[in-house]
Amino acid sequence: MRAVVLSGGLTHDFPATTAALTELLEKAGLEVEVHTGTEGVDSALTALPGAALFVVNALRWSMTGEQTPERYRDKAAEEGASPSPKAREALATHLAAGGGVIGMHTAGICFDDWPGWGDTLGGAWVWGSSSHPPLGPDVSVAVTGVHPIVDGLDDFSIVDEVYSDLDMRPGIEPLLAARRPGEDTGPAQPLLWAREHGGGRVVYDALGHHVPSYEVSEHREMVRRAIGWTIRG
Repeated sequence: MRAVVLSGGLTHDFPATTAALTELLEKAGLEVEVHTGTEGVDSALTALPGAALFVVNALRWSMTGEQTPERYRDKAAEEGASPSPKAREALATHLAAGGGVIGMHTAGICFDDWPGWGDTLGGAWVWGSSSHPPLGPDVSVAVTGVHPIVDGLDDFSIVDEVYSDLDMRPGIEPLLAARRPGEDTGPAQPLLWAREHGGGRVVYDALGHHVPSYEVSEHREMVRRAIGWTIRG
């Protein structure tokens, strides 16, 4: 079985976190191919025929939206990316064939000009309303759903970013949730969910900002189970 991984982008150590993911993918028996750079967006998606799994551990978006911070818009010519129509069609074909998708952390920010990507993941970052507090103290993460990915696992603490106020698609049932650090009241933010979509299985995990996130045993086990659940679809 083959896993196609899209990796790379700004403000994160994607080589290191992709190495952590690759280890888990290979232990699951998958042959891993990693695509990087802005050109990697199309090369990864168009490489999907015959693959069992598409993994996005990247920060690739158009960077041209009006609400995108200026510090990113200034880099759009070098770092901005938008999947071609052929690449977008390849994802639909992959799902229809029973292929799996795992989006890690910044995957929810990717492909802002492609509503179908947010529909696939089940949620998306919206510049101007979505946010996260700074990486800092331990976040208390609660198991909030029933699913093979979280069965029998306890609540845990982790140092990671709590992505907040994502644009959630209807019917999403979070498997993990956490309040922003320092907030004792208010809504818990969904951090992990799993769904069937377009004929395939999809998992979005908002955790995974840096390598220490993958070293937390509960989170690592959930990622391992997410790989197994998506490829069995």
